[in-house]
Amino acid sequence: MTNARRLTIDIWSDVMCPWCLVGWGNLQQGLALVAGEIDAEVRWHAFELNPDMPPEGEERTAHIARKYGRTMEQSRGVQGQMREAAEKAGVSLDYTGAEPAPDAMMWNTFAAHKLLTWAGEEHGAAQQTALKLALFTAHFNARRPIGEQAVLLDIAEETGLDRKAAAAALASEEYARKVRAEESAAWDMNITGVPAMLIEGRYMIPGAQGAQVYADALRKVAEKVAAAG
Repeated sequence: MTNARRLTIDIWSDVMCPWCLVGWGNLQQGLALVAGEIDAEVRWHAFELNPDMPPEGEERTAHIARKYGRTMEQSRGVQGQMREAAEKAGVSLDYTGAEPAPDAMMWNTFAAHKLLTWAGEEHGAAQQTALKLALFTAHFNARRPIGEQAVLLDIAEETGLDRKAAAAALASEEYARKVRAEESAAWDMNITGVPAMLIEGRYMIPGAQGAQVYADALRKVAEKVAAAG
């Protein structure tokens, strides 16, 4: 038996976002620091960093340079900093597939968010997280074109989801509305960048923070929940 306090962590995130993966790694380290004290149910919510990204995507280094007004050399430097942060967080942004390596691309992620919203609603938080992590792996480590429906369906199937049901979700206007509602909710809470983590609906942590920050926040919220009875 465990007396651990059960808390929900709602994470607004994009599967294109390296800092979201870094934040996830640091959160796992933070949860390890409170093991036995706090258990967490993670739920993922939609946030598109590039909602206007065309279907053909954009090469990553060029995208960062264009979007943030940097040179290509500066863009590569930023990516190096991200890789170092990922390593410290116990996750990886490195390509691990076959050579020659395909270009590192940025894709439109609206369909991926529809799939994640469906997975969470129909199969629960654990299955949704499994799909989210599979999408991170597909994007960063395998450089699969996750803007394409067939690739998304392959990934869903690889994580144990029914392909036909996943295809129906991708075709569903209802899930498109739900994704837009999640994105609207983010704006209503002044979430303008990701990751953004909301603990137990009451404590917001913006950006990818360190493990101790997450552990301290979880303890603080758990104490408030306990005090409220």
